[in-house]
Amino acid sequence: MDQFNDLSSTAALLATRRSGKARDMVAPGPSPDQLHAILAAAARVPDHGKLNPWRFVVVEDRAAFAEALLSAYLAEKPEAGRLEREAMHQFALNAPCLVVAIHTPRESHIPLWEQELSVGAACQNLCLAAHAQGFVANWLTGWAAFSPAVLALLGGAAPERIAGFFFIGTQAKPLEERPRPDLASLISRWPAPA
Repeated sequence: MDQFNDLSSTAALLATRRSGKARDMVAPGPSPDQLHAILAAAARVPDHGKLNPWRFVVVEDRAAFAEALLSAYLAEKPEAGRLEREAMHQFALNAPCLVVAIHTPRESHIPLWEQELSVGAACQNLCLAAHAQGFVANWLTGWAAFSPAVLALLGGAAPERIAGFFFIGTQAKPLEERPRPDLASLISRWPAPA
């Protein structure tokens, strides 16, 4: 019977997960133990070949990261105006906690596409685990996710790629439900009915 209650609460967790806006997150964020549990859950995903084609960087010195991120941005876009500069600096300071997921492709007979799917699953598990701990998470990309300089700042190099920036915290404003796709338009049957 407990197993069914656990399944029911898992279904509720999946059905209620929503992204919070990073700029609207406030403290508290996850404690070190909670963050460890979130990242442990993120790592429990399908992974053909047991390659672990992903890793996580926990950004602890957010002020230093914000300055380094802004420097990388200005090196690439020296013409950036004041509002762009402020937005880039603020990006790194949103939410109480920031984790960066990095795709680390492995030389293997396992196709790269399967490795990329595993990275996406790890990212989704991270969001779900944050929700299970009572927090909200926001998976963001943007310029920083595609910048070789930012990847280097995080200790990476090609062919690694940033899969996303994960902001985790407590939502200060009520979350709004966004429109969801019509499942009937996404599901087909095979063979198709005659």
